[in-house]
Amino acid sequence: MVRSGRPTLAGALLLVAPLGLLATACGGSQPGAADLQGVEVEVVAVWQDAEADAFRLVLDRFEADTGATVTFSSTAGADIGLALDERLDSGDAPDVAVLPQPALLERYARAGDIVALDDVVGEAVRAGWSPVWERLGTVDGELYGVWFKAANKSLVWYSLSAFEDAGLVPPADLDGLQAAAETLAAGGVPAFSLPGVPADAWVLTDWFENLYLRLAGPDRYDDLASHRIPWTDPSVAEALRAMAGLLDAGLVVRDPDATFPDSVASVFSTRPRAAMVVEGDFVPGVVSGRGEAQVGTDVDVFAFPGREPTDRAVVGGGDAAVLMRDSRGGRALVQHLASSAAAEIWAARGGFISPNQDVDLGAYPDVATQRIARSLLEAGDELRFDLSDLQPVAFGATTGAGLWAELSAFVADPTDVDGTMSRLEAAAAAAWADR
Repeated sequence: MVRSGRPTLAGALLLVAPLGLLATACGGSQPGAADLQGVEVEVVAVWQDAEADAFRLVLDRFEADTGATVTFSSTAGADIGLALDERLDSGDAPDVAVLPQPALLERYARAGDIVALDDVVGEAVRAGWSPVWERLGTVDGELYGVWFKAANKSLVWYSLSAFEDAGLVPPADLDGLQAAAETLAAGGVPAFSLPGVPADAWVLTDWFENLYLRLAGPDRYDDLASHRIPWTDPSVAEALRAMAGLLDAGLVVRDPDATFPDSVASVFSTRPRAAMVVEGDFVPGVVSGRGEAQVGTDVDVFAFPGREPTDRAVVGGGDAAVLMRDSRGGRALVQHLASSAAAEIWAARGGFISPNQDVDLGAYPDVATQRIARSLLEAGDELRFDLSDLQPVAFGATTGAGLWAELSAFVADPTDVDGTMSRLEAAAAAAWADR
């Protein structure tokens, strides 16, 4: 996380690590690796494009160490819960899945669809992860998930040329962000880039969560996340009105066919179509190889501002490895993903942060990413996990329903705050009742 909203980040963020650094991160075979010659293992995750390429390197290391053959099945950004439900219904579960939502992990654990991991990686998790991450992987006192990848979702990536042409510096508070957005749009450059396809409406939930955490505070955030207060609470109205102001149609570019990588590429360009994109530390990896823009030269980043310049709240996210079939190969792969060696492979590529405290910060490709990783670790129990991922999946993480659908409709027509809140509460109440 960037601790100040004003200075630019030091140094360019390398989108693809030099071969020497990657070799250092990979190192030799892990001591005590299982002999899995002839064993086939399947892992399912949402990652695609550059992220899938980086994860494949992590799996290549496992294959080299164990002799196993790993098939990586990507949902290509589609709803992983729906994809896994179909596999479970047909009796064809993969060995391992990587889940981006604690609520989905909880649902599978309570349904008996995933295997408890205490005897697989429990000791490693207790030693290497802060308590907040252990709790997020635990259901009814049993550990079911190990958080392989984390994200700081409280970042604003911006075009240096767009800001310089408008005479702007990164804003220190939300009022400054609103003023900067209006100045940029008045100069002919839309302030923010948003995806338009329904499958990437999760980006809008991150917008809401950042605003809600900063305006309502962490305690209220916890209450809303657990549905102890309704979505008709006045604090929700305040966040929605702030969101409507920042994402006014005159301030954004939102192609209905644009995916999340497309929206990022609109800013990560030497001739940007928009000035800013709000998302996590993984953003550079999403567009690696898609354009000429370089972080630190063409694009930089500042912390999503708060009500006051001193506000340093962080919304975090992550991806947890779970065991869906109690196979020898699956157990070994989960152990691999719990190792610092596995995380350091992706860390060297960029676009990745690990919540594993044993990961060498020197594995990250630049000082800026090291700072983001260190800040995430230092946040400890002060971290607030992505609110939508804490909801029942039907409400918080389903394409075309719940939060994704209502916030997408709200951004398209932000005039009906009360109606949006009522529909959100009705959907939330129904999902929590079925939980």
